[in-house]
Amino acid sequence: MNPSVATPTPVASPSTPANWGAADTARSATTPTQFISFAIGEDQYGVDIMAVREIKGWSEITHLPKQPEYVRGVLNLRGVIVPIIDLRCRFGQGVTEATPLHIVIIVQIGSRPVGLLADRVLDIVSFEPMQVQPVPRIAQASRVDFLSGLVTVDGAMIALIDLNNLLAVTLSESDDAAGADRKSAQRM
Repeated sequence: MNPSVATPTPVASPSTPANWGAADTARSATTPTQFISFAIGEDQYGVDIMAVREIKGWSEITHLPKQPEYVRGVLNLRGVIVPIIDLRCRFGQGVTEATPLHIVIIVQIGSRPVGLLADRVLDIVSFEPMQVQPVPRIAQASRVDFLSGLVTVDGAMIALIDLNNLLAVTLSESDDAAGADRKSAQRM
């Protein structure tokens, strides 16, 4: 082989565009995802760190009538009214008896801030997106729509919260609420 003869390299042209995004796509597929992990009882959950705006201690809130049980009320955070969601209650584990040791994670869901009441913050965890496992659906009516997946980090299983579905009212919840309102009206 003649060392002075170089193999031509393909040049980008309108008919053969360069694959500019290939390196970025490959890099994003292997870029670790970061979540804030927190506890509710002995269970660990996580929310995408990019959605978290701040973490603050529990403080008194204003209760609002006719809200779902998991909506504890609202908090005035520097002039912005923020609804507070009791995650323990939302996950069907009863209402949290909030103390000054509890925390509120302020997240951005779409264009609105929402506070998530939890027991304590644990850590910032990083993992590869391919480590996330789907949430098993044991029953047809299983209420796991607000979980986007499960990941094991350092031997601990963390349930990842799908913030967009966390506030979505399921059909069965709206039917339950409508039935309760009808029963209440019948008693009067």
